[in-house]
Amino acid sequence: MTTSPLIRAPKPTPLSGEEVVAGTDATVVDFWRFALSNLRMNNARGYLAEFLVAKAVGSTGLRIEWDPYDVLAPNGTTIEVKTSAYLQAWDQYKLSTIQFTGLRSRVWTTEGGLTPTPTYNADVYVFAIQTARTHEEYNPLLASQWRFHVLPKGTVEDLGQESIGLATLERLAGPSIAYEELSEAINAAARRDNKRPQH
Repeated sequence: MTTSPLIRAPKPTPLSGEEVVAGTDATVVDFWRFALSNLRMNNARGYLAEFLVAKAVGSTGLRIEWDPYDVLAPNGTTIEVKTSAYLQAWDQYKLSTIQFTGLRSRVWTTEGGLTPTPTYNADVYVFAIQTARTHEEYNPLLASQWRFHVLPKGTVEDLGQESIGLATLERLAGPSIAYEELSEAINAAARRDNKRPQH
């Protein structure tokens, strides 16, 4: 039985934004402006929260779509970032309930495809909340408008749930923390999980 040779995808490299989209009068910045200007969109808000976490822990790597976690800290800690907000990119009759979903997922490998069973795949889980409650005050680029809860993998795993709400988060992680406290909270959660007895 013959198998086809593996077509390896190149590692992403940072773009400056000045690169030209050949055949047009546009640059990559124009594309970014077109696709990601509305930071209230769920996917854009998620990317921004991942970026904030990456900056907090000093990660310099680029986002990899198919990795089983969102951020790799320089010390090797893997971090999953979940986001929620009271305000959305669409009209609302009331503020959204803070809820985080997708706590476990199936892992993709080229050799095996998707694993059959969803698992918890990061050392630390960061739950990021964009706290603005009116569109007039909403500014996702203000780190002070974000609040965070941090849990080690073991605590999330013990829940055995696909999602988690704010009340449960506050019970398990305590009050939310500011961006300036995030790096130490992630390190503390990773240390706490390393001390857990292995089953």
